[in-house]
Amino acid sequence: MPVTTLLPFTATPNRKSASPTSFRLTEKFILLLVFSAFITLCFGAIFFLPDSSKLLSGVFFRSASVETATRTGIDSGSIGTGNADKMLAKIRKDHEDALIEAKDTLQKHPEDIKKDIKNDKDQVAQGVVKGGKGDGLPIIEYVRPPGVIGREPSDPDTKEKRAKIKEMMQFSWDNYKRYAWGFNELRPVSKQGHSSNLFGGLKGATIVDALDTLYIMEMYEEFEAATEWVVKNLDFNMNTEISVFEVNIRFVGGLLSAYYLSGKEVFSQGQHNLPAGVGSAALACGVAEGKGCQRQLSVSVFGMSPQQTEDSGSCLPLPSAHPRSVTHTHTHKTPTGIPWALLNMKSGIGRNWPWASGGSSILAEYGTLHLEFMHLSKLSGNPAFAEKVMNIRKVLNRLDKPSGGLYPNYLNPNSGQWGQHHVSVGGLGDSFYEYLLKAWIMSDKSDEEGKKLYYDALQAIEKNLIRKSSGGLTYIAEWKGGLLEHKMGHLTCFAGGMIALGADGAPDQQTGHHMELAAEITRTCHESYARTNLKLGPEAFRFDGGVEAIATRQNEKYFILRPEVIETYMYMWRFTHDPKYRQWGWEAVQALEQHCRVEGGYSGVRDVYASNPNHDDVQQSFYLAETLKYLYLLFSEDDHLPFEHWVFNTEAHPLPIIKKDFSSNQANEVE
Repeated sequence: MPVTTLLPFTATPNRKSASPTSFRLTEKFILLLVFSAFITLCFGAIFFLPDSSKLLSGVFFRSASVETATRTGIDSGSIGTGNADKMLAKIRKDHEDALIEAKDTLQKHPEDIKKDIKNDKDQVAQGVVKGGKGDGLPIIEYVRPPGVIGREPSDPDTKEKRAKIKEMMQFSWDNYKRYAWGFNELRPVSKQGHSSNLFGGLKGATIVDALDTLYIMEMYEEFEAATEWVVKNLDFNMNTEISVFEVNIRFVGGLLSAYYLSGKEVFSQGQHNLPAGVGSAALACGVAEGKGCQRQLSVSVFGMSPQQTEDSGSCLPLPSAHPRSVTHTHTHKTPTGIPWALLNMKSGIGRNWPWASGGSSILAEYGTLHLEFMHLSKLSGNPAFAEKVMNIRKVLNRLDKPSGGLYPNYLNPNSGQWGQHHVSVGGLGDSFYEYLLKAWIMSDKSDEEGKKLYYDALQAIEKNLIRKSSGGLTYIAEWKGGLLEHKMGHLTCFAGGMIALGADGAPDQQTGHHMELAAEITRTCHESYARTNLKLGPEAFRFDGGVEAIATRQNEKYFILRPEVIETYMYMWRFTHDPKYRQWGWEAVQALEQHCRVEGGYSGVRDVYASNPNHDDVQQSFYLAETLKYLYLLFSEDDHLPFEHWVFNTEAHPLPIIKKDFSSNQANEVE
């Protein structure tokens, strides 16, 4: 190939005549030299002329101030040479500082680098709290739900009775504060503190459990004293084993309710060592200044790894705050995601009750997390809490149910199979059914799955467990391996109120039938009280051997200030306004005053059929949280915590209905 074909501007060999633009080889080299000299002159001018820094900073570095001037319409000629020099110097200095910082960082130990990153994240989170801005961190304005404070009863007799119940609460609280302040419960006979092993080393169960009752009864000074104790003393950061169920319904539920009623962010700010979940306790992933919070219960109970919650950006339900620090503990996974009954709050190691059918989890315990966890997701913007309780439904939906839809009380969390086939609407099973219904109601009736599960379960209960005695009393028996035990527990008496609450949504036009069933169960439970000497109900009563609604075994004759019968009276009054329910409630008040009130508070009794009470010397925390609250509401107007705006968790802690038009996207997700 001829060499000339490789050069530009060269005539091709086939052309018949040379183009006028063709150049000889020497001319081409001359043009190339001139062009190179011109390029060299231009670059030299940029870097060496006096005003070159202005051009350099404006063209190559495009400094922030130049951009700002351009965006705001400032003429570039107005930026003087001195300012440009300063900007260039600042850019060089920032570059040098960045290099020094990078070198220092690379010389650090990896663990120190991780700590620095975590501190930076925490500082950003605090900045978001103070500034009220930030991407992905929910800022939820507190809006008090309707009905926190109701009208005074218009009837003088009702008003007087309600005032008496408030006095009972005052007496209970004052004695607890005098003799057992900071302990979980009060021993009113011996006048000292009492701590159940249900709470491990946790303290203050009565204080947290009673917060909302104090507020509802407008005992604001006492509420403030309780709040101050929570701020200064409530501590979950300890090496102790607790009942997940009890801590959830009493502590998580109590703190959630206290926040919703009062709006006090002390119950919601992320500054305290409350575990995140049921753990995760609390709506207040922090209730005290300067302390971190833990996700350990929600993570450990359900088997969530720390990484699964690390990126959520929020410790817990935080209307306007985020935690200063978040710590994770060892997680203990279950293959099914069904939570353990017991959890060590420091190690995160869980286990089940040793007596529970080969290490099974209990239906009423793992099935009584839904309401609290949905609110944790709503307030925190973290869907993990809702996802964990929804997973429980998925596990249950995959299982075959005996006798056309019954739920046995025991489920193995490892194998995902039922344990012993024991079915009860009382102890071990009760609140599972309650939470199916209330999950639907709390979702503003958008949780169709919860609705279907509840009504299907109720249909199976009615078919297999509900019976009528020869004397005409309707009761709910227990089912053991296909055989009925004709026993009904005091705990089962909540079912009258539950069935009444759900009657309005009953399928196939069964609303009237469900209300009749609720009324019949309520009457049976009232009879269990009326047929004792003390006019207080036994722990369980039977319908066999010629007896009806009477306890026949000594270990079933005690009364420990339980609320379930009073609870059902309250629901039946709200739905029917039949005066007999208030009358029956007042009979219970008189019996409590006569047989349970002692010098140091209120005590349970060991035998309700005895002529004189033998006190058990325990004032249960649920007496203040549930029994007295339901009595107070029984004699209140219907606009006080109205059912169209509130649902009660199984410890009587009111939680607001999550409205379908709630503006947060996270709220829509958890609905």
